[in-house]
Amino acid sequence: MEITEKLNKLANFYAQRDLVALQKQELIDAILTSEIKARLSEIESEFALKSEGVNANIANLESEIRASVLAAGISIRGEFLHAVFSKGRVSWDTRGLDGYAIAHPEITSFRKTGEPSVSIRKI
Repeated sequence: MEITEKLNKLANFYAQRDLVALQKQELIDAILTSEIKARLSEIESEFALKSEGVNANIANLESEIRASVLAAGISIRGEFLHAVFSKGRVSWDTRGLDGYAIAHPEITSFRKTGEPSVSIRKI
């Protein structure tokens, strides 16, 4: 089977998964009375406000922790979480170095090429 055929088959499986989820939700919705639906909506609204507050607290504290760890320059371990400090990544101008390597081929011994990878994305 060609890759294009496999991608089309995979897209079909994705569609089947989505259809199953929709059918499940339809059955759930069918057994819920309007009173239950209204109450569920109230609960969702109530907890959305609570979640917003907690999420804002989390975002603020994460930002403070990141800034503190960057300033300290070391990883810091708590009881349940670990803020891991990573040095900035070094990058090189590959095109420039490839041109330089033509005149200085000895530099190519320092070149490492990682393994290729594939990601599947929706079109």
